[in-house]
Amino acid sequence: MTESRAIEAAKRLRKGELIAYPTEAVWGIGCDPFNREAVYRLLRLKRRPVDKGLLLVAAGIEQVGELLTHLTDDQIAKLRSTWPGHITWLVPDPDRQYPEWIRGEHSAVAIRVSDHPVVRELCVAFGGPIVSTSANLAGEPEFRSMEDVRRQFGADIDCIVEGKLGGQGKPSEIRDLVTGERIR
Repeated sequence: MTESRAIEAAKRLRKGELIAYPTEAVWGIGCDPFNREAVYRLLRLKRRPVDKGLLLVAAGIEQVGELLTHLTDDQIAKLRSTWPGHITWLVPDPDRQYPEWIRGEHSAVAIRVSDHPVVRELCVAFGGPIVSTSANLAGEPEFRSMEDVRRQFGADIDCIVEGKLGGQGKPSEIRDLVTGERIR
């Protein structure tokens, strides 16, 4: 992806628009996590309930630094040992730094520092983490091609960022940072 495409997509995110982009395993849909209207638009599009919460992706651990203040050294080391990478961690958010439309019914935020170059460029251009949910209707199979995204969502997606999927065969593993439990 060219830098100008990342900058254009980041501008669209700041305007409250929805973007689709390739991730490590499937196509994702994203928006600004702090823009309530954009998040609810995304949830309606996917037919996904808000109480499930949403996953965020970041370009580096520094983009989620505000969540690290309550973590132990061991927890931070665990994050650093798997990021960037294909593991999403449920990170406690005791100060509620992320809104309820991101956390859902949970007290943690699902975050991954991606190693996918398109995702990283988007997050750098945006200046922080973005929502990253699979490009599909809730409960339906994830899309693995840009054409499938266009066919399903058409004009409901404001910008499709071209690129190739990474080498992963399935969506990221999700683990609870406090308990170590594997959720997905």
